[in-house]
Order: sequence, then C-alpha cells, then structure tokens
Amino acid sequence: MKTLLYIFTFTLIVSSAGAEEFIFKHKIGDKFKTISTSRENVFLNGELLYGTQILNRMASEVVDERNGVAIHKALFQLAEERMSGDGASKSFQWTQDYESVFGRDSRGRISIADKYIMPTVRNVPVFPERSINTGEKWDAEGYEAHDLGPSFGINSLYRLPFTAHYTFLGDRDWRGKPYKAVSISYTVNNSPEDFLEDAPLDFPGSRNGGLTPRRVHGESSQVVYWDSALGQPVGAEENFKLIFEMSDGNVYEFSGNAEAEIIESPEMDKNAIAGDILRELTDEGVDAADVRVVEEGVKINLEDIMFEPDTAILVPGEEKKLEKIGELLRRYPNRDILVGGHAARAGGTERSRQQLSQERAAAIASYLIEQGVRSPDRIIARGYGSQNPIADNTPEAGRKKNRRVEIIILEN
Repeated sequence: MKTLLYIFTFTLIVSSAGAEEFIFKHKIGDKFKTISTSRENVFLNGELLYGTQILNRMASEVVDERNGVAIHKALFQLAEERMSGDGASKSFQWTQDYESVFGRDSRGRISIADKYIMPTVRNVPVFPERSINTGEKWDAEGYEAHDLGPSFGINSLYRLPFTAHYTFLGDRDWRGKPYKAVSISYTVNNSPEDFLEDAPLDFPGSRNGGLTPRRVHGESSQVVYWDSALGQPVGAEENFKLIFEMSDGNVYEFSGNAEAEIIESPEMDKNAIAGDILRELTDEGVDAADVRVVEEGVKINLEDIMFEPDTAILVPGEEKKLEKIGELLRRYPNRDILVGGHAARAGGTERSRQQLSQERAAAIASYLIEQGVRSPDRIIARGYGSQNPIADNTPEAGRKKNRRVEIIILEN
C-alpha cells in the first residue's frame, strides 16, 4: 500500500556560507533507478493480518524538457518478498507494473495526468526559491495518490492532500557517510467530503453507495539524503502509518518503515554484453542459451533448464548450468535482474500454468540469491504463464521451447 517513491534528480548549489539553494536540475537522457523497500504490517480492526516486505523498483528517463519542466518517463515494478519455511529471505515475487509520465519543475512541483498512479507521493520535496540555512523550516503543499484496487477492489485513484513541514538538518550520516539532509513530516486526515467533492460519475461510492473510505488518516516522518559533491540524492528513510475507515465498518491500518536508494544508471552497451555472454556460454557448453538484446536490456533464454514434471524442482545436475550463468551475471554487479518463467499451453488451467511459471522463476531467482549473485532486492521473479509463447504449442518440440526461464540483465 505505502511506498517511498520520490523521484529525486536535484542538484545542491552552495550560494553563500551557511546557506544552500536547492534546485532540481535535469537534462534529457538522464536515467535513474530507485529501489524502495517497505517493511509493512497490515491490521484489520486492530488485529494483525500479516506482515510483508514490498519492493518498488522504478526506472526513469528524462525524455523531454518544456519551459523548465523535465518530462520523466518511468516504469514502476512492485514485488513482494516471500519467505522460506525457516524464515530465510527468498526472492521478491512480481505483483504489479505501473507506467507513468510526469513533469517536474526546478523546485520540485509535479505535473501529472489523472490516469497515472505512480509516483505515490507528489510534490515532495518542494524547495523555496531562495537559499536555506541549516535549521531553517518551511512548509509546502503535497498529496498522496493511492490505487485502492489491490486492497479494496476500488478502481479509482484516491488523493490525500497534506501540508508538509520541512527542516534543513545540515550534515547527517547515512550508511556510514555524511550527507546533506532534510527532514519532512506531514499528517493526512480526510473525510468523505474530501473524496467526493471532485469525484467522477463512475467513482465508487460517489453515486451508487459502493464501498468507499469514510475517513483516512495517518502520518509520515522521513529524512532524505543527498551528496552535494555529486549533485544528486543518495536515499531516504521513512516511518509511516495510514488508516482507512471503510464504509462497511472495517478499519485497515498500514504501518511500517521504508528505505529508498536512488542510483544514476549509465548507458549499457547491450550488444557488447550480449555478444560476450553468448560466446562464454558456447565455450562452456551451455546449450540452447539464446542471448539477445531487448528493450529492457540483455535477455538469456534458458529453455534447456529442466525441472521435475509439473514442479519447480530442478532436475539433478541442472545447478551446474546455473552456476555458469551466475558467474557471468556477477560481471555486471550494478545491473538488476528480472527472472521470467514461462509455461506451455498444454494441460491444466491458465491459473495453474501461471502459478507453475511463477514458482519456477522464483526457484531460479532464489538459487542465484543463495549463490550470492545478487541480493534479494536486486532480483525480481515473475511468472507469465502461457501468455508469451515463442513456438507452436502443437508439437512437443514447440511446447519444450515455450517451457522456459528467461533472465534479463536490466539496463535501468
């Protein structure tokens, strides 16, 4: 529900001793990725329903500039962590993708069309058009935008306006290093009139008495960090709580903490990487590892990785192939990985095929994590079922090609 997603691309300008001027500065072609991890507890009527860890991976590129506003094109990938029986961390399982296009001006104000759900928190941070001294405070308006479909089945975007309170903290440590820091806090407290005032005719609860929040209230307290020498942020931390009092009488609470890291993504020579990987795999005797350049990065097709029938259990000896793949993936440590599982349209239901493809992708991702190829927050597993065949499903040879796992080294 709650994700820490501030699309930071700002520069710190030292204007005079003891004062700083903060200006968002973008240029066309800049690429960034934000990795946000949220540890969240969900309560229903005061009772703990479950705890979860949510990974939100955002890949963004500045594609245009219009009158001082940088236009960002972004893809947000949400994933949830699954745990093994002994509580050990396993891979993050994909849950949802969101595309977004938004503008951001030099002081942090966002312009975005109603159809886009992400980013969740908007107009944070917003800086005054002047220098700021350490310890100085200021306020600015912002809002949260929430997609309530996954939690409540409500297909409308909810806006929760707030006034954010800022303090320039000066230098603070983050991950063992000193950075400039700004604290941000705000509360939300919204009633039915806030939701329904500008609601469209098809807004659930606005005309037909459907399920809708009767009151939403909560708070956020966070600190953002950035490196003035590099002229870009490095991360953020947040504690949050958001409570939905629903029209059916149920009360849901989402509370926890989150941490985000923002990384500039340099250009990836996809053709060179694909060529190197293909040669290495051929030399190592890893048969049928189709390597190709795709929009997202470099894709390795592992159609020859064998599982026990109708399971996600690797056939004995298949780990050797994955060890070789893992050795190659370690050469590109700054690139995240997406593991996609695919099934053939043969037997069972699409739901069962989807589940099996997800489990097989998760098995590969978990193996790579266990081997230290990537940390859990740098690899996502996703099942596609039988929706993306690459061959005719009629002959067995075609079905074999469609039963595959793909590893994509992501560009951004």
